[in-house]
Order: sequence, then structure tokens, then C-alpha cells
Amino acid sequence: MYSTLRFRRNALAAAAAAVLPFALAACSGSGGDSAAGSSPDNSGSTLASSQASTPDPAMATDSPFGPACSGVPADGAGSFDGMAKDPVATAASNNPALSTLVAAVKQAGLVDTLNNAKDITVFAPTNDAFAKIPKADLDKVLADKATLTKILTYHVVGQTLTPKQLENGSFDTLEKGKLTTIGSGEAYKVNGSSNVVCGNVKTANANVYIVDTVLMPK
Repeated sequence: MYSTLRFRRNALAAAAAAVLPFALAACSGSGGDSAAGSSPDNSGSTLASSQASTPDPAMATDSPFGPACSGVPADGAGSFDGMAKDPVATAASNNPALSTLVAAVKQAGLVDTLNNAKDITVFAPTNDAFAKIPKADLDKVLADKATLTKILTYHVVGQTLTPKQLENGSFDTLEKGKLTTIGSGEAYKVNGSSNVVCGNVKTANANVYIVDTVLMPK
């Protein structure tokens, strides 16, 4: 009798031991893991999705803007990332749209002056901007180092200007004259006539606003 009871008790214990892992697994699959595992994953992916779809206003306002920016190479030394690594005269030399300006800067002997300056803003005329000047007049300016230097340094301001500062500004230039800016958003004019066509372009030592008309000092 005793051995029979002992046998039954051992059999029940063995059955319970066999069933218990399956019961725990079932509870864990139906509730425990779902609450502890998938919920944080879902909330995490939701947060990541929310962050990805919401642009950072600071990043947006600190990016290059303007219709001519689409012509800047996507990579390489002439790209926005590439230009940000070089001082301004070197960076401009890697942008094909600024080749006339670069030639003028070299002619005036201003490469080192611009590259070694700290925290400046350059209003950089495009090749098309220089093409607006009659060839005879442009050739004459390029041959006159003093006049060329005066014109080029008029395009340089001795501080880093943000787009916000251009909304209604008046700034001293390295030429000792003044230039004015006006506008908002992504549309700005310099001296009332020259349009910023690609602005807020960073180089290692300057902020560059590419313009469609050469600025002339008084």
C-alpha cells in the first residue's frame, strides 16, 4: 500500500514537472514578452520615426539655400562638405562657377589674405556676374591691381554674417566702404541689385553668399 502511494506521488510530481515549463512558456508568449519586449520596441521605433520626420529648425536655418545651390557638386572638394574643409580662396577655386572670381583674386594677390583671415563673410560673384561687365571694362580692371583690389575687398565683410543679419543690414567692408543687405527667408539682395543665388555656404574661415552681380564700391 505504501509503495503504491509512493509510486502515485512520484508520477504526479513527474507530470507536474513536465507540464510546468509549457505553462510558463505559454504565459510568457501571451503576455510577459509582449508587454516587456515588443512595447518598448514599438515605442522606440515610433520615437525614431517621429524624430526622423521632424526637421531640426537649427539645421534647416544653417544650411545653404538658393536656386544656384543645386549646381554645386554633390561630393568632392567642390561640394558643400568639401568647401567647408578649406579656407575661402581655396574653396572657391574648387567651384567652377567662381573661376573668374578666383582668377581675379590671384591677379590681385589676395589669395593668402583671404585664406588667412578669420571669421569673414565673402559675397562671391559668379562667372555670369562678371560676364555682365563689358569685356573691355573687365579687362581694364583686371589689368589695374589697385582698382581690382578695391573692388574685391569691397566684397568682404570682417565678420561672419548669418542669413538673419542680412534681413536689413549695413556692414563695413575690408575696402572701408559699406554695403547693405535686405530680404528674408531665402531671398536676399545686396546693395539693392545683386541677388544672393546660393547663400550660407560654409568654408573653413568664412561664410559665403554667392551673388549674381559684381558689387561696385563708391
